Amino acid sequence: MKSRLDQLIMAALEEDIGNADITSEAIEPLREMSKARVIAKMPGVVCGLDVAARIFQIRDDEIQVNICCEEGQIVKNGDILLEVAGPARSILGAERVALNILGRMCGIASMTRKFVDKAGPNGPRILDTRKIMPLWRDLAKRAVRAGGGYNHRNGLYDMVLLKENHLIAAGGITRAVQEVRLRYGSKFVVEVETTDLDEVKEALEAGVDKIMLDNMPLEEMRKAVKYVNKSVPLEASGNVTLDRIPELTEIGVDEVSVGALTHSSPDLDISLLFVRDEVVMQRAAAG
Repeated sequence: MKSRLDQLIMAALEEDIGNADITSEAIEPLREMSKARVIAKMPGVVCGLDVAARIFQIRDDEIQVNICCEEGQIVKNGDILLEVAGPARSILGAERVALNILGRMCGIASMTRKFVDKAGPNGPRILDTRKIMPLWRDLAKRAVRAGGGYNHRNGLYDMVLLKENHLIAAGGITRAVQEVRLRYGSKFVVEVETTDLDEVKEALEAGVDKIMLDNMPLEEMRKAVKYVNKSVPLEASGNVTLDRIPELTEIGVDEVSVGALTHSSPDLDISLLFVRDEVVMQRAAAG
């Protein structure tokens, strides 16, 4: 049975190639064996080189790939990320899918590193969210880790997070927590979303494991941190930007969840260049 990653790669290649790469099929010299380099065109954090390598190898098992960087490594413009050798047509058939996925993973890792660096060694942990393109969750969350961040729950199955609609349906925080504990006991971590100090107090009294301060004004958040006094972790969430990290660090929350890491990070600009005798002979991939 094929892995989820291989299934994703095969679907992506099929979407891009269709019946044939008609451009490359028309160029006779592209039947030859060639070498190529995948190169960073801007600074960033590397993530997913093994995924890119797998894309080339699924396209054609004659393609050989040499990975030139470590996961989480910071690279600069012009650094070589991968070296690829094999049939030129096959390399071009995998090029765009490999660069798209690699660029996206590196982009998420790079954005995460900016938030982690802004928080500093004594600041809050930077968390991702579930705001991720469907079927991309494993890759996106791995990229967050490569950037020095941490993963929130993976899905609806591995942690209880009582959000506004759950609380409305249950009739409040206390009732919702009671029902969850009755069903699962202490099997899962239970977190509750709160919007003011009264809800924080109720959540703490209900015996939750963690409290989310959702879109809470700074002064209200400050009061919550003082009231909870490290008895459970506090997670700040909602419209978090890089500029807000210092004030959230100063307030003293334990974690900050940032949806933008996985839904708004710009891709790292990466190109594939054919080489001959160590001299670049062909174009940077543009389309």
